[in-house]
Amino acid sequence: MKAGRDIFAVVPVKGTIEAKSRLAPDYPVEFRCGLAQAMLEDVLTALCAAQELAGLVVVTVDPQARATAARFGARVLEDGARDGHTGAVVAAGRRLAAEGRAGMLTVPGDIPLITADEVACLFAAHGEAPAFSIVPAHDRRGSNAILMTPPDAVPLAFGNDSFLPHLDAARQLGIEPAIVPLPGIGLDIDNGPDLALLMQRPSPTHTWAFLAARGLVAPFGSRSRAAQ
Repeated sequence: MKAGRDIFAVVPVKGTIEAKSRLAPDYPVEFRCGLAQAMLEDVLTALCAAQELAGLVVVTVDPQARATAARFGARVLEDGARDGHTGAVVAAGRRLAAEGRAGMLTVPGDIPLITADEVACLFAAHGEAPAFSIVPAHDRRGSNAILMTPPDAVPLAFGNDSFLPHLDAARQLGIEPAIVPLPGIGLDIDNGPDLALLMQRPSPTHTWAFLAARGLVAPFGSRSRAAQ
């Protein structure tokens, strides 16, 4: 990360017990909590490697997430953490704006295939402030990454069908959004089909190692060689 850009990444994290509730029919709570932790590790690892960012902010009240954030040198905020994804991100954006920060990149903690290169692609597509750039979910329904300058440039409201409303919100303010499809950021793991897609994409991630340790996928190196 480079301190000169003054754009901060914001990652909202739910409580451990609430993690990945849509996987509950197929996986026990211990698995879901471990999966959420592994994915958060991957997200923070990629963000730390992104040269365009000045720092990281994790919005949470969860003790384990706080400890993980501290290991990555992230600032931890509690404002809005109990108000869902939207409440957490909006509160963080409001805080950054009040501090005079230039912008905010917000991503969820469940996109384990995110890379620093993808973050760079998103920044490359971003225009002069006021500007709004967005990475849609793989199904073109959700909003998996939003970069905006200033950090409160456009009102946000996340959900399963937030992508098109976010485009409309930006355009209503006279900002033409940059739409940047990125395969890693685009795959958020919310349910069984999402997890199945992830298992088809071997990666050197904490999440893949977590799945391999439980026999759900082959270890990354062995599967990669077999596929060649």
